[in-house]
Amino acid sequence: MKQNVTVLMEKSSDGYFSCFVEDELPGFGLAGYGDTAELAKKDMMQAYADMKDILEEEGKEIPELEFTYKYDIQSFFNYFSFLNVTKIAELAGINPSLMRRYTSGVAVAGQKQYDKIKVAVDRVTQEMAAATF
Repeated sequence: MKQNVTVLMEKSSDGYFSCFVEDELPGFGLAGYGDTAELAKKDMMQAYADMKDILEEEGKEIPELEFTYKYDIQSFFNYFSFLNVTKIAELAGINPSLMRRYTSGVAVAGQKQYDKIKVAVDRVTQEMAAATF
């Protein structure tokens, strides 16, 4: 049986990215770090594979995990770097220059702006899910 867990992905003040499972896991925790959001995720997944091996050697069972990722703005646009920040800003009704400041971490989006960005990203997600070739 798979256990659903939530991973928080964020860019720290030192410029590096980190991710960690916020849910309680049986006897271990999971985290990853890297120069990019992708490297942080890979680091965490390697830690998960290593933990599975260790616990298996000890005769212990480790749950199969299914991951849901929650990103801050900087890590989201770093991980999904193929997204056009200017176009997302336009969809959200936010000044593109301000949006670039959010994605670089120079400025912090307030809740109202964050909600606008979330609606725009949700719209793009729905449109992508409905698209085929």
